[in-house]
Amino acid sequence: MTAIDGGTTLVGIIGDPVAHSLSPRMHNAAFETLEMNWRYVAFRVAPAGLGQALRGVAALGMAGVNVTIPHKESAAGLLDELDSLARQIAAVNTVRVSGGRLMGFNTDAAGVVDALISDGGMPASGRRCVVVGAGGGGRAAAFALAAAGASRITVLNRTERKARNLADAVHRAAPGCQVEPAPLAPETIGRAVEDAEIVVHATAATMSAAMGGGGGRADWLQALARGLRQGMAVLDMVYTPAWTELLGAAKSAGAAAVSGLSMLVFQGARSFELWTGRPAPLDAMRRAVGLTELPLKR
Repeated sequence: MTAIDGGTTLVGIIGDPVAHSLSPRMHNAAFETLEMNWRYVAFRVAPAGLGQALRGVAALGMAGVNVTIPHKESAAGLLDELDSLARQIAAVNTVRVSGGRLMGFNTDAAGVVDALISDGGMPASGRRCVVVGAGGGGRAAAFALAAAGASRITVLNRTERKARNLADAVHRAAPGCQVEPAPLAPETIGRAVEDAEIVVHATAATMSAAMGGGGGRADWLQALARGLRQGMAVLDMVYTPAWTELLGAAKSAGAAAVSGLSMLVFQGARSFELWTGRPAPLDAMRRAVGLTELPLKR
């Protein structure tokens, strides 16, 4: 990789914490593959400094940044303009500088749909879907699936009111999609996945939960795992670890297992293209984050 010089274009990621992020490795591999004089760096920014940091992105002549936890929702209210999907989701993960203005996008949504097609062999159009979690990831997934033509989406969340609010918002955006809220519990998740074709897990539970253990969280995870079957595609948005117990259960059941790393790559590819105007080198990005080493094939 060539040295940074006066002609280097900078992009990066803003979050807190951010040291664990795989995005610098992924994007810098893409720039190196295409022999571009660009660099991607990580910036730890506390919530109190988010507004200043975003203004600095434009002032420093950067091409843009990704925005990650805990800033995705807050950043949406600090930018000059949002695209229509980011406005619906009320969260951004990508900022592009255009004529000194900060433009906000949500490429997480496209990452969900693209990952399901690429690694799950499952386009969302006409499918019956389950989204577990109604936070930022769940919101992106639900809006993405509805926009892609899903016929039904069941949104499950520990706080049912949050699931209901998301379901109502998605149905307003896509009236042709049947959207149902439900509390996150073993019996409700069991019913939800009975005839589902796509399952998107969008909570942090699989980062550490042992699915064979006790406790409320493990109970609903076990119920979810028991409901998986052949003909399904299961996306776990968690990518630390890259291969979760839920993905292992999906593969054992004959379902297509889609790692959160796949979503990371596809949302990153969309960000790359927004900044550079060039097609992203997907193979290089997949290798950079270790996606090619996972046992994804059924």
